[in-house]
Amino acid sequence: MYRSSFALVLSMAALAAILLPSSLNAEINFERTYGGTNDDDGWSAQQTAEGGYVVAGNTSSYGAGNSDIYLIKTDAAGDMLWTRTFGGPAFDYCRSVQQTADGGYILAGYTSSFGAGFSDIYLVKTDSSGETLWTRTYGGAEDDYGYAVRQTAEGGFIVTGETHSFGSGGNVYLVRTNANGNALWTRTYGGESGEFGCSVQPTTDSGFIIVGSTSSFGAGGSDVYLVKTDANGDTLWSRTFGGTNDDYGGSVQQTIDGGYAIAGYTWSFGAGDGDVYLIKTDVTGDTMWTRTFGGAGYDGANSVQQTTDGGYAIAGHTTSFGAGGYDVYLLKTDERGDTQWTKTYGGSDNEVGYSIQPTADGGYVIAGGTHSFGSGGCDVYLIKTDSLGNVAVAEPKASPTRAPALSLTCEPNPCRGATTISLKPQASSSKRPTLRIYDAQGRLVLFQTVRASSFIFHPSSLPSGAYFVRVDAGNEHATARVVLQR
Repeated sequence: MYRSSFALVLSMAALAAILLPSSLNAEINFERTYGGTNDDDGWSAQQTAEGGYVVAGNTSSYGAGNSDIYLIKTDAAGDMLWTRTFGGPAFDYCRSVQQTADGGYILAGYTSSFGAGFSDIYLVKTDSSGETLWTRTYGGAEDDYGYAVRQTAEGGFIVTGETHSFGSGGNVYLVRTNANGNALWTRTYGGESGEFGCSVQPTTDSGFIIVGSTSSFGAGGSDVYLVKTDANGDTLWSRTFGGTNDDYGGSVQQTIDGGYAIAGYTWSFGAGDGDVYLIKTDVTGDTMWTRTFGGAGYDGANSVQQTTDGGYAIAGHTTSFGAGGYDVYLLKTDERGDTQWTKTYGGSDNEVGYSIQPTADGGYVIAGGTHSFGSGGCDVYLIKTDSLGNVAVAEPKASPTRAPALSLTCEPNPCRGATTISLKPQASSSKRPTLRIYDAQGRLVLFQTVRASSFIFHPSSLPSGAYFVRVDAGNEHATARVVLQR
């Protein structure tokens, strides 16, 4: 009896050993939206140490001002655990979040509520519950913006963005801080015609790699701008990539061979109005190969990560493929940059993917914005996929009751000189509608009162790229996106 009972226990233990790991490591894939009736956007996401997710972006639905930083913590299934907002009475934006070594979070963006100028870099450090430990601003009397942050090996932080207060007038801005957010040094990079840094990473030699855009150097228009520094921020070398039209670098990562992978946009090469641009360099920044991806429409990349097989996962947006308008665009390549598969996510309206990160189960988490699903306007869009980009469990996608009732059209779109913006139907409010236009970094570039339901926008002083149009009329609003080409 004893032996048979013992044998049964061993059999059950062996069965548990076979089944339990697969149960614990089961993939949970989903699409989720977060936000209120106004515009909310997710710019950065990461799987956290305990298996959930943290998402950061902007909210006009909640908080203290016109736009606030929006921090969302979810469980492993994407269900919300808590949210926090940060900011003041004006405009505050977040572009980057990372979980820190102490279990808290560091957020980088820019603020017009605090600081020395109209816009300053805004750094927020929280504990593991999202409660503020400290905030810092960096900048001068002119406009300064923070687009990316990473924790450094000694516990401080490195932030990149754009400065109009220092340098030659619109340069890449790099700020290194200690663990309390106090600036240790700042650096600027660029020439006389305008630069910005979109992405920064610490490198294995204790220096930093930055990618963005330059109009001062390169082949023409704007070019991808790659800057390698030492630990003190002093330039070791810089490189440009692109052709005679506009090209942008949105994301950089050091690769396992010591070189760098860059993802962004190109109007110089490819198949359509804009294409995903993937560049692989060696350790000194010299080109090993380049690839473009996309169709006849407008396609671009905002984030790249090297995968465990040596290939690359890229997230961005596409109008060439998908369900309609702009869709989130996920591409997986091999180590040579050749396509293995692609996926799109979204509905009949517009969606964009801004960041991608690998997850512990071999899948990916993508943060972005959606106009097709959610509570209204634009909502934070969080997508968790398996290793092949599949989403097994999604929110119901029956058409929700959407606000606002108004709609905007821009024709022609893309445009080269001017576009006609039309508001339909006529706003029911007796107040004159107001028009706001934002660039792809969320910066307000135009504000005016609208006197008619149709008007011509002449973007004579604006560079090529994607712009977001918003019209407010009483309690109603409408948004659209227009692409400007030079």
